[in-house]
Amino acid sequence: QLVESGGGSVQAGGSLKLSCAASGYISGDYCMAWFRQAPGKQREGVAVIRSRGSSTRYADYADSVKGRFAISRDSAKNTLYLQMNSLKPDDTAMYYCAADYTLPCTHTPGDYNSWGQGTQVTVS
Repeated sequence: QLVESGGGSVQAGGSLKLSCAASGYISGDYCMAWFRQAPGKQREGVAVIRSRGSSTRYADYADSVKGRFAISRDSAKNTLYLQMNSLKPDDTAMYYCAADYTLPCTHTPGDYNSWGQGTQVTVS
């Protein structure tokens, strides 16, 4: 089970930090990711992170967020984070956390079987 939090409304240039509390996905080699979906648009990958237990193998970002967003995990809390800086109106969307044991980690929504309910981010 994945539960997101931390969304909200912010002015352009501001920051938000999203959290995703995960039950399960503690051991083994797995992928966790953040996706977003704006009204009328397809769901798109934002950032992925590959972990094995408490060790992070790699992280990857969509070109549109590179240098502004950072994905991380706290293995002790079993929580995934997305630090979002220099936010733009184009970042406005519902943000979803996803996880799966299928490797390699991708930005393709269909490759993930576990999803959270989403948290809204609005940038004005």
